Amino acid sequence: MTVRHDGLTLDWLGYATLRIEHEDTVVYFDPGRYGTLTGEWEPDTPGVGHPPARDYRAEDGDVVCVTHIHHYDDGGIERVAREDATVVAFEGIDVTDSDRDLTPVADLPYEVVEVGREDERVVDGVPVMTVPAYNHPDGRNVRADGTPIHPEGIGCGFLVEVGGTTVFWTGDTDVLDGHEELDASLFVPSIAQSFTMNRHEAADLAERMDPDLVVPIHYNTFEALEADSAAFAADVAGRGVPVVLDER
Repeated sequence: MTVRHDGLTLDWLGYATLRIEHEDTVVYFDPGRYGTLTGEWEPDTPGVGHPPARDYRAEDGDVVCVTHIHHYDDGGIERVAREDATVVAFEGIDVTDSDRDLTPVADLPYEVVEVGREDERVVDGVPVMTVPAYNHPDGRNVRADGTPIHPEGIGCGFLVEVGGTTVFWTGDTDVLDGHEELDASLFVPSIAQSFTMNRHEAADLAERMDPDLVVPIHYNTFEALEADSAAFAADVAGRGVPVVLDER
């Protein structure tokens, strides 16, 4: 379904891909991967709550934001970006860190703005702010050798202001100091059981942030990301915070 909030139209297109529209402005977060935009994605668990795969090629994005290498998909960007789009990409994206055949960010056929972990820019009239995104070294999202799956410096989260409404997409991160102080009308967390904050941690953060609406994404794409989204929604709503699931 399509979510409407404060003059915005939002569509979770699968995995971490979110489309935000306000009048003539379209912003995307982390488009592509795992066949979600090519029509090839299939759930590991039948009937799991997640947008269906589709052959999606809107090419209508004015601004495309990419948080880190795991969510960087040059083919996905091509499917969502206008010819004159601007790609806002975390500066630490290094395609040699991936076993996928990827075009370096600097070689994309779009204007590219690289951002650090705590930057503020205005891109094509859209205010963009970044915040750190990583897993705690002493937390649960670590590899067998004890190193974080997302070490500090691997990526960022984004706050973008679209049509006067601030949207916060966490990126792949645990809950970090400072998150609860962010002023966002729309909070878009991951609620996956692995790699990021889970549904319990995201619900706790939602209560502390007190946004106008919570719309979770980045869950149920594959088994390691599975989450009980209905339980998350009930938990958040029980704390007095509006929440909606964009599932089909």
